[in-house]
Amino acid sequence: MNIALFTDTYFPQVSGVATSIRTLKEELENKGHKVYIFTTTDPNAKKDDSDDDVFRFSSIPFVSFSERRIAVRGLFQAYQIAKRLKIDIVHTQTEFSMGFIGKFVSKYLKVPCIHTYHTMYEDYLHYVANGRILKPIHVKEGTLAFCHNINGIVAPSNRVLDKLTEYGVKSPIRIIPTGINVEHYQDNQIKNMKEQLNISSETKVLLSVSRLAYEKNIDKLIDLFPKILNNNKNIVLVIVGNGPAKDDLVNQVNDLGIENNVIFTGEIDNSKVNSYYQMADIFVSTSNSESQGLTYIEAMASGIKVVVSSSPYTNELLSDKSLGSVFDRDQEFIEIVSEYLSNPDKYPEKSKLRRQKLHDISSTYFGERILDFYYESINNYDKNSVINRSEKL
Repeated sequence: MNIALFTDTYFPQVSGVATSIRTLKEELENKGHKVYIFTTTDPNAKKDDSDDDVFRFSSIPFVSFSERRIAVRGLFQAYQIAKRLKIDIVHTQTEFSMGFIGKFVSKYLKVPCIHTYHTMYEDYLHYVANGRILKPIHVKEGTLAFCHNINGIVAPSNRVLDKLTEYGVKSPIRIIPTGINVEHYQDNQIKNMKEQLNISSETKVLLSVSRLAYEKNIDKLIDLFPKILNNNKNIVLVIVGNGPAKDDLVNQVNDLGIENNVIFTGEIDNSKVNSYYQMADIFVSTSNSESQGLTYIEAMASGIKVVVSSSPYTNELLSDKSLGSVFDRDQEFIEIVSEYLSNPDKYPEKSKLRRQKLHDISSTYFGERILDFYYESINNYDKNSVINRSEKL
Protein backbone atom coordinates (compact mmCIF):
# COMPACT_ATOMS: atom_id res chain seq x y z
CA MET A 1 0.00 0.00 0.00
CA ASN A 2 1.19 3.53 -0.78
CA ILE A 3 0.33 5.87 2.10
CA ALA A 4 0.56 9.68 2.22
CA LEU A 5 0.82 11.42 5.60
CA PHE A 6 0.02 15.15 5.49
CA THR A 7 1.30 17.22 8.40
CA ASP A 8 2.29 20.80 9.27
CA THR A 9 4.67 19.43 11.93
CA TYR A 10 7.57 17.09 11.26
CA PHE A 11 11.18 16.66 12.26
CA PRO A 12 13.41 18.52 12.98
CA GLN A 13 10.54 20.19 14.88
CA VAL A 14 10.21 18.69 18.36
CA SER A 15 6.67 17.77 19.36
CA GLY A 16 4.51 14.82 20.27
CA VAL A 17 2.84 15.04 16.87
CA ALA A 18 6.16 14.84 15.00
CA THR A 19 7.19 11.86 17.11
CA SER A 20 3.84 10.15 16.55
CA ILE A 21 4.13 10.58 12.77
CA ARG A 22 7.66 9.23 12.60
CA THR A 23 6.65 6.25 14.74
CA LEU A 24 3.70 5.55 12.44
CA LYS A 25 5.87 5.85 9.34
CA GLU A 26 8.44 3.41 10.70
CA GLU A 27 5.85 0.84 11.77
CA LEU A 28 3.99 0.94 8.45
CA GLU A 29 7.26 0.55 6.56
CA ASN A 30 8.25 -2.36 8.82
CA LYS A 31 5.05 -4.04 7.65
CA GLY A 32 6.04 -3.64 4.00
CA HIS A 33 4.14 -0.48 3.05
CA LYS A 34 5.51 2.66 1.41
CA VAL A 35 4.96 5.88 3.36
CA TYR A 36 5.41 9.43 2.06
CA ILE A 37 5.46 12.57 4.20
CA PHE A 38 3.92 15.76 2.81
CA THR A 39 4.88 18.61 5.12
CA THR A 40 6.06 22.23 5.42
CA THR A 41 9.49 23.68 4.79
CA ASP A 42 11.59 24.24 7.89
CA PRO A 43 14.66 26.50 8.19
CA ASN A 44 16.26 23.94 10.52
CA ALA A 45 15.83 21.02 8.14
CA LYS A 46 19.21 20.20 6.62
CA LYS A 47 19.16 19.63 2.89
CA ASP A 48 21.44 16.60 3.14
CA ASP A 49 19.05 15.09 5.70
CA SER A 50 16.01 15.28 3.43
CA ASP A 51 14.61 11.91 2.44
CA ASP A 52 13.33 10.94 -0.97
CA ASP A 53 9.97 10.21 0.63
CA VAL A 54 9.60 13.59 2.40
CA PHE A 55 8.08 16.40 0.33
CA ARG A 56 8.23 19.93 1.76
CA PHE A 57 6.00 22.81 0.66
CA SER A 58 6.66 26.54 1.02
CA SER A 59 5.54 27.78 4.43
CA ILE A 60 5.62 30.65 6.92
CA PRO A 61 5.59 30.66 10.75
CA PHE A 62 2.16 30.30 12.32
CA VAL A 63 0.67 33.45 13.89
CA SER A 64 1.60 33.73 17.61
CA PHE A 65 3.20 30.27 17.45
CA SER A 66 6.34 30.77 15.38
CA GLU A 67 7.73 27.31 16.18
CA ARG A 68 5.02 25.81 13.98
CA ARG A 69 4.51 26.53 10.28
CA ILE A 70 1.71 26.92 7.74
CA ALA A 71 2.04 26.00 4.05
CA VAL A 72 1.30 28.86 1.66
CA ARG A 73 1.32 26.89 -1.58
CA GLY A 74 1.48 23.35 -2.93
CA LEU A 75 -2.14 22.31 -3.57
CA PHE A 76 -1.73 21.14 -7.17
CA GLN A 77 1.92 20.17 -6.72
CA ALA A 78 0.95 17.79 -3.91
CA TYR A 79 -1.81 16.31 -6.08
CA GLN A 80 0.59 15.74 -8.97
CA ILE A 81 3.17 14.08 -6.69
CA ALA A 82 0.54 11.87 -5.02
CA LYS A 83 -0.88 10.85 -8.39
CA ARG A 84 2.58 9.89 -9.64
CA LEU A 85 3.18 7.86 -6.47
CA LYS A 86 -0.18 6.06 -6.89
CA ILE A 87 -1.28 6.84 -3.34
CA ASP A 88 -3.89 4.41 -1.95
CA ILE A 89 -4.89 6.34 1.17
CA VAL A 90 -4.36 9.81 2.62
CA HIS A 91 -3.83 10.25 6.36
CA THR A 92 -3.94 13.87 7.53
CA GLN A 93 -2.37 14.87 10.85
CA THR A 94 -3.40 18.54 11.04
CA GLU A 95 -6.55 20.63 10.65
CA PHE A 96 -4.60 23.46 9.02
CA SER A 97 -2.76 23.96 5.73
CA MET A 98 -1.35 20.53 4.92
CA GLY A 99 -4.56 18.96 6.23
CA PHE A 100 -6.66 20.79 3.66
CA ILE A 101 -4.13 19.96 0.95
CA GLY A 102 -4.43 16.31 1.98
CA LYS A 103 -8.23 16.45 1.72
CA PHE A 104 -7.91 18.00 -1.74
CA VAL A 105 -5.54 15.24 -2.86
CA SER A 106 -7.86 12.57 -1.44
CA LYS A 107 -10.89 14.00 -3.24
CA TYR A 108 -9.31 14.24 -6.66
CA LEU A 109 -7.40 10.96 -6.45
CA LYS A 110 -10.65 9.33 -5.30
CA VAL A 111 -9.02 7.60 -2.34
CA PRO A 112 -10.14 7.61 1.31
CA CYS A 113 -8.90 10.22 3.77
CA ILE A 114 -8.23 9.30 7.41
CA HIS A 115 -7.48 11.98 9.99
CA THR A 116 -5.81 11.94 13.41
CA TYR A 117 -7.09 14.62 15.78
CA HIS A 118 -3.98 15.26 17.87
CA THR A 119 -4.62 18.57 19.61
CA MET A 120 -7.17 19.84 22.10
CA TYR A 121 -7.29 23.35 20.66
CA GLU A 122 -9.42 24.83 23.42
CA ASP A 123 -6.30 24.57 25.61
CA TYR A 124 -4.31 26.71 23.16
CA LEU A 125 -6.62 29.68 22.45
CA HIS A 126 -4.41 32.00 24.51
CA TYR A 127 -1.76 31.88 21.78
CA VAL A 128 -3.90 34.11 19.56
CA ALA A 129 -4.38 37.62 21.03
CA ASN A 130 -4.34 36.15 24.56
CA GLY A 131 -7.64 34.38 23.91
CA ARG A 132 -9.57 37.58 23.12
CA ILE A 133 -10.44 36.64 19.53
CA LEU A 134 -10.83 32.86 19.25
CA LYS A 135 -13.35 31.10 21.51
CA PRO A 136 -14.33 27.44 22.00
CA ILE A 137 -17.22 27.89 19.54
CA HIS A 138 -14.69 28.75 16.83
CA VAL A 139 -12.78 25.54 17.58
CA LYS A 140 -16.01 23.56 17.26
CA GLU A 141 -16.93 25.20 13.95
CA GLY A 142 -13.42 24.74 12.55
CA THR A 143 -13.33 21.10 13.62
CA LEU A 144 -16.72 20.35 12.05
CA ALA A 145 -15.66 22.07 8.82
CA PHE A 146 -12.45 20.08 8.55
CA CYS A 147 -13.93 16.73 9.57
CA HIS A 148 -16.77 17.01 7.04
CA ASN A 149 -16.42 14.20 4.47
CA ILE A 150 -13.48 12.61 6.32
CA ASN A 151 -13.73 8.82 5.96
CA GLY A 152 -12.44 8.01 9.44
CA ILE A 153 -10.92 9.73 12.45
CA VAL A 154 -8.26 8.45 14.85
CA ALA A 155 -8.72 9.71 18.41
CA PRO A 156 -5.62 9.13 20.58
CA SER A 157 -7.74 8.96 23.76
CA ASN A 158 -11.26 8.93 25.19
CA ARG A 159 -10.86 12.62 25.93
CA VAL A 160 -10.51 13.37 22.23
CA LEU A 161 -13.42 11.05 21.35
CA ASP A 162 -15.66 12.78 23.90
CA LYS A 163 -14.77 16.24 22.60
CA LEU A 164 -15.36 15.29 18.94
CA THR A 165 -18.67 13.69 19.89
CA GLU A 166 -19.60 16.83 21.82
CA TYR A 167 -18.81 18.92 18.72
CA GLY A 168 -21.12 16.72 16.64
CA VAL A 169 -18.54 15.10 14.33
CA LYS A 170 -20.29 12.42 12.26
CA SER A 171 -17.33 10.55 10.74
CA PRO A 172 -16.45 7.09 12.13
CA ILE A 173 -14.06 7.53 15.09
CA ARG A 174 -11.72 4.90 16.49
CA ILE A 175 -9.62 5.30 19.64
CA ILE A 176 -6.02 4.37 18.80
CA PRO A 177 -3.38 5.71 21.21
CA THR A 178 0.00 6.43 19.68
CA GLY A 179 2.56 3.77 20.57
CA ILE A 180 6.30 3.95 21.19
CA ASN A 181 9.34 1.79 20.56
CA VAL A 182 9.33 0.11 23.96
CA GLU A 183 12.80 -1.41 23.55
CA HIS A 184 14.33 2.04 23.04
CA TYR A 185 13.23 3.13 26.51
CA GLN A 186 14.45 -0.06 28.16
CA ASP A 187 18.04 0.39 26.99
CA ASN A 188 20.15 0.20 30.13
CA GLN A 189 23.47 0.62 28.33
CA ILE A 190 23.28 4.38 28.72
CA LYS A 191 25.94 6.69 30.11
CA ASN A 192 25.08 7.91 33.59
CA MET A 193 23.05 11.09 33.15
CA LYS A 194 23.27 11.90 36.85
CA GLU A 195 27.02 12.26 36.46
CA GLN A 196 26.59 14.54 33.44
CA LEU A 197 24.16 16.75 35.35
CA ASN A 198 26.30 16.77 38.51
CA ILE A 199 23.66 14.93 40.53
CA SER A 200 24.95 12.63 43.25
CA SER A 201 24.07 8.94 42.99
CA GLU A 202 22.11 9.13 46.28
CA THR A 203 19.89 11.99 45.13
CA LYS A 204 16.33 11.16 44.10
CA VAL A 205 15.21 12.56 40.74
CA LEU A 206 11.75 13.77 39.77
CA LEU A 207 11.50 14.18 36.01
CA SER A 208 9.32 16.39 33.82
CA VAL A 209 9.53 16.05 30.03
CA SER A 210 7.42 18.59 28.20
CA ARG A 211 7.31 21.59 25.95
CA LEU A 212 7.65 24.54 28.33
CA ALA A 213 4.32 26.09 27.45
CA TYR A 214 1.82 27.74 29.76
CA GLU A 215 -0.94 25.19 29.09
CA LYS A 216 1.36 22.42 30.40
CA ASN A 217 0.84 23.77 33.94
CA ILE A 218 4.50 23.36 34.89
CA ASP A 219 4.23 26.38 37.16
CA LYS A 220 1.97 24.31 39.42
CA LEU A 221 4.56 21.51 39.50
CA ILE A 222 7.24 24.00 40.56
CA ASP A 223 4.91 25.56 43.11
CA LEU A 224 4.25 22.16 44.75
CA PHE A 225 7.87 21.00 44.68
CA PRO A 226 9.01 22.86 47.86
CA LYS A 227 6.35 20.98 49.84
CA ILE A 228 7.89 17.71 48.66
CA LEU A 229 11.34 19.04 49.57
CA ASN A 230 10.11 19.64 53.11
CA ASN A 231 9.97 15.86 53.56
CA ASN A 232 13.30 15.09 51.88
CA LYS A 233 15.95 17.65 50.94
CA ASN A 234 17.92 15.20 48.81
CA ILE A 235 15.68 15.53 45.74
CA VAL A 236 16.18 17.21 42.38
CA LEU A 237 13.51 18.17 39.88
CA VAL A 238 14.85 17.84 36.32
CA ILE A 239 12.80 19.71 33.71
CA VAL A 240 13.50 18.60 30.15
CA GLY A 241 12.24 20.82 27.33
CA ASN A 242 12.06 24.35 26.01
CA GLY A 243 9.32 26.78 25.10
CA PRO A 244 7.76 30.21 25.62
CA ALA A 245 7.20 29.77 29.37
CA LYS A 246 10.85 29.00 30.22
CA ASP A 247 11.88 32.45 31.46
CA ASP A 248 8.84 32.72 33.70
CA LEU A 249 9.47 29.22 35.09
CA VAL A 250 13.14 30.00 35.81
CA ASN A 251 12.10 33.20 37.58
CA GLN A 252 9.53 31.25 39.59
CA VAL A 253 12.21 28.78 40.72
CA ASN A 254 14.48 31.65 41.77
CA ASP A 255 11.68 33.43 43.62
CA LEU A 256 10.95 30.24 45.57
CA GLY A 257 14.62 29.82 46.42
CA ILE A 258 14.83 26.27 45.07
CA GLU A 259 17.31 26.88 42.25
CA ASN A 260 19.75 24.37 43.79
CA ASN A 261 17.13 21.63 43.49
CA VAL A 262 15.79 22.34 39.99
CA ILE A 263 17.65 21.71 36.72
CA PHE A 264 16.46 23.01 33.34
CA THR A 265 18.15 20.94 30.61
CA GLY A 266 16.73 22.75 27.59
CA GLU A 267 15.52 20.89 24.53
CA ILE A 268 16.80 17.32 24.20
CA ASP A 269 16.70 15.32 20.98
CA ASN A 270 13.97 12.69 21.14
CA SER A 271 16.45 9.93 20.34
CA LYS A 272 18.42 10.80 23.50
CA VAL A 273 15.66 11.55 25.99
CA ASN A 274 15.51 7.90 27.07
CA SER A 275 18.67 8.45 29.12
CA TYR A 276 16.84 11.04 31.22
CA TYR A 277 14.00 8.62 31.95
CA GLN A 278 16.54 5.96 32.93
CA MET A 279 18.12 8.15 35.61
CA ALA A 280 14.80 9.26 37.16
CA ASP A 281 12.93 7.80 40.10
CA ILE A 282 9.51 9.27 39.33
CA PHE A 283 8.00 10.96 36.28
CA VAL A 284 5.69 13.84 37.26
CA SER A 285 3.24 16.05 35.40
CA THR A 286 0.53 18.49 36.50
CA SER A 287 -0.72 19.12 32.95
CA ASN A 288 -4.41 18.90 32.12
CA SER A 289 -4.01 19.62 28.41
CA GLU A 290 -2.79 16.27 27.07
CA SER A 291 -4.86 14.51 24.42
CA GLN A 292 -2.85 11.40 25.24
CA GLY A 293 0.56 12.09 26.76
CA LEU A 294 3.38 10.30 24.94
CA THR A 295 5.82 11.18 27.70
CA TYR A 296 3.66 9.23 30.16
CA ILE A 297 4.05 5.99 28.24
CA GLU A 298 7.74 6.69 27.56
CA ALA A 299 8.24 6.93 31.32
CA MET A 300 6.23 3.75 31.90
CA ALA A 301 8.29 1.88 29.31
CA SER A 302 11.43 3.07 31.10
CA GLY A 303 10.25 1.33 34.26
CA ILE A 304 9.77 4.37 36.51
CA LYS A 305 6.68 5.34 38.49
CA VAL A 306 4.38 7.87 36.82
CA VAL A 307 2.38 10.48 38.78
CA VAL A 308 0.07 12.60 36.61
CA SER A 309 -3.29 14.36 36.64
CA SER A 310 -6.39 12.17 36.67
CA SER A 311 -8.27 11.69 33.39
CA PRO A 312 -10.12 8.79 31.74
CA TYR A 313 -6.94 7.99 29.78
CA THR A 314 -4.50 8.12 32.71
CA ASN A 315 -6.92 6.30 35.02
CA GLU A 316 -6.88 3.35 32.62
CA LEU A 317 -3.16 3.61 31.86
CA LEU A 318 -2.12 3.69 35.53
CA SER A 319 -4.52 1.05 36.77
CA ASP A 320 -2.17 -0.21 39.49
CA LYS A 321 0.15 1.62 41.92
CA SER A 322 3.04 -0.56 40.78
CA LEU A 323 2.93 1.48 37.55
CA GLY A 324 2.10 4.88 39.02
CA SER A 325 -0.79 6.96 40.30
CA VAL A 326 -3.13 9.75 39.30
CA PHE A 327 -4.23 12.69 41.43
CA ASP A 328 -7.04 15.23 41.51
CA ARG A 329 -5.91 17.55 44.32
CA ASP A 330 -2.59 19.28 44.97
CA GLN A 331 -2.21 17.69 48.39
CA GLU A 332 -2.86 14.29 46.86
CA PHE A 333 0.02 14.86 44.41
CA ILE A 334 2.38 15.76 47.26
CA GLU A 335 1.38 12.72 49.29
CA ILE A 336 1.69 10.26 46.38
CA VAL A 337 5.13 11.49 45.30
CA SER A 338 6.39 11.58 48.89
CA GLU A 339 5.18 8.02 49.49
CA TYR A 340 6.90 6.69 46.36
CA LEU A 341 10.13 8.42 47.39
CA SER A 342 10.01 7.24 51.01
CA ASN A 343 8.88 3.68 50.24
CA PRO A 344 10.39 2.72 46.86
CA ASP A 345 9.80 -1.01 47.44
CA LYS A 346 6.21 -0.75 48.65
CA TYR A 347 4.71 -1.32 45.19
CA PRO A 348 6.87 -3.92 43.42
CA GLU A 349 6.51 -4.57 39.72
CA LYS A 350 3.79 -6.98 38.62
CA SER A 351 5.41 -8.63 35.62
CA LYS A 352 2.24 -9.95 33.95
CA LEU A 353 0.48 -6.58 34.23
CA ARG A 354 3.56 -4.75 32.99
CA ARG A 355 3.95 -7.05 29.95
CA GLN A 356 0.33 -6.40 28.96
CA LYS A 357 0.73 -2.65 29.39
CA LEU A 358 3.92 -2.62 27.36
CA HIS A 359 2.15 -4.50 24.58
CA ASP A 360 -0.72 -2.01 24.61
CA ILE A 361 1.60 1.02 24.38
CA SER A 362 4.00 -0.50 21.83
CA SER A 363 4.53 1.02 18.42
CA THR A 364 3.98 -2.42 16.87
CA TYR A 365 0.44 -2.67 18.25
CA PHE A 366 -0.17 0.98 17.25
CA GLY A 367 0.83 0.22 13.65
CA GLU A 368 -1.36 -2.88 13.52
CA ARG A 369 -4.44 -0.98 14.70
CA ILE A 370 -3.87 1.88 12.25
CA LEU A 371 -3.53 -0.59 9.39
CA ASP A 372 -6.77 -2.30 10.40
CA PHE A 373 -8.50 1.08 10.30
CA TYR A 374 -7.00 1.81 6.87
CA TYR A 375 -8.30 -1.45 5.42
CA GLU A 376 -11.74 -0.96 6.96
CA SER A 377 -11.90 2.60 5.60
CA ILE A 378 -10.82 1.52 2.12
CA ASN A 379 -13.46 -1.22 2.06
CA ASN A 380 -16.17 1.20 3.20
CA TYR A 381 -15.00 3.79 0.68
CA ASP A 382 -15.16 1.27 -2.16
CA LYS A 383 -18.64 0.09 -1.09
CA ASN A 384 -19.93 3.66 -0.90
CA SER A 385 -18.44 4.44 -4.31
CA VAL A 386 -20.30 1.48 -5.83
CA ILE A 387 -23.55 2.56 -4.16
CA ASN A 388 -23.15 6.15 -5.36
CA ARG A 389 -22.47 5.01 -8.92
CA SER A 390 -25.53 2.74 -8.82
CA GLU A 391 -27.76 5.58 -7.61
CA LYS A 392 -26.66 7.71 -10.56
CA LEU A 393 -27.58 5.05 -13.12
